[in-house]
Amino acid sequence: MSKKKKRKIRTGLRKKYDEPARESDWTRKFQQSQLSEDQNASQRVSGKGRLTRHRTVSGEEVEDETGGFQILLDVDLNECIPARVLRVHGLATIVSDDSGRIFECAVRGLLKTLATDLQHVVVAGDFVQIKPLNEHQAVIVRVEPRRSAVSRTSRGRQQILFSNVDQVLVVCSAAEPRLKPNLVDRFLISCEKSKITPLIIINKVDLVDLADLQPVIGVWGQLGYQVLCTSTVTGFGIHRMIELVCGKDSVVVGQSGVGKSSMLNAIEPGLSLRVGDVSEESQKGKHTTTTANFIPLSIGGHVVDTPGIRQFQLWDVIAQEVEGYFRDIRPFINHCKFPDCRHLHEADCAVKYAVADGKIDERRYESYCQIFQENIRPAGG
Repeated sequence: MSKKKKRKIRTGLRKKYDEPARESDWTRKFQQSQLSEDQNASQRVSGKGRLTRHRTVSGEEVEDETGGFQILLDVDLNECIPARVLRVHGLATIVSDDSGRIFECAVRGLLKTLATDLQHVVVAGDFVQIKPLNEHQAVIVRVEPRRSAVSRTSRGRQQILFSNVDQVLVVCSAAEPRLKPNLVDRFLISCEKSKITPLIIINKVDLVDLADLQPVIGVWGQLGYQVLCTSTVTGFGIHRMIELVCGKDSVVVGQSGVGKSSMLNAIEPGLSLRVGDVSEESQKGKHTTTTANFIPLSIGGHVVDTPGIRQFQLWDVIAQEVEGYFRDIRPFINHCKFPDCRHLHEADCAVKYAVADGKIDERRYESYCQIFQENIRPAGG
């Protein structure tokens, strides 16, 4: 599962701890006679800076199932309790241990200072080791390797939306707000990359004629993706939904207003999650869920309710990799005339021929082009 590398690790610190140890313009001030020689001699001169902001920690560098590396710090397991993160509220992290006890936790300072691409060190679904302070408070001292995670790019850094789940329920709506197939395609790519099973849920089917959805449902279905139509108003498809989440760890993702919280209220009576209306003017939902919430189900398993997502920029995916995550494009890429064909404007492109012949859905191809162009990195970048 994970590869152990060594017990002592020399690691960097986050950039906000990477401040220079002295003023950079000290010499100039002295040359301009703004400072006396005695004042200059009192300034501490140190080599610490960008090249030496490192420290040695005790632990192991491990590769988790998501393909990333993280530092697994050494802790005294006799003083710790294994737990799972339910939700993160600012500096407070709510966890539950195996017996169901709830703790409000702070994160160990060392975990927060270690250099990482992650926007947040701890996310909903993480397995952690905590050191209790009292009956209700504890400190998270270690985050265990993640077996799965779905991430997006946020302000140039990796934002893990959730971790350690079996399947992703990609929820969209047939209307109010309108169906956005490109957003669904992005989630499908992220699931392919993370090797997590996706399940496409088209909610609010009571607002449209089901026959109008058959073209898009058929395309996803032919590619091997399971598609389920639901309505929380009429109850259509909810029983099947309960069967699919029973005994599994699932996460519900999608844009605001598609009915994610309403679906969970239908699956688990008594949750009473807050729901909101869709704006009539913009046809966009309002954020009623503000943080990922890991919820145990009475039927077995757990489900993660996540805030609505209006944009989903893929993390750690370059343009040349995008074609490999499209199941319908993959069979044709080796038949192009040029081995580095981007399938955009090149001549003798097997992918474009397949689109013209109807073997690849035109909408899916347009989705590929948009995602490819968004993930082109500048030379040297």
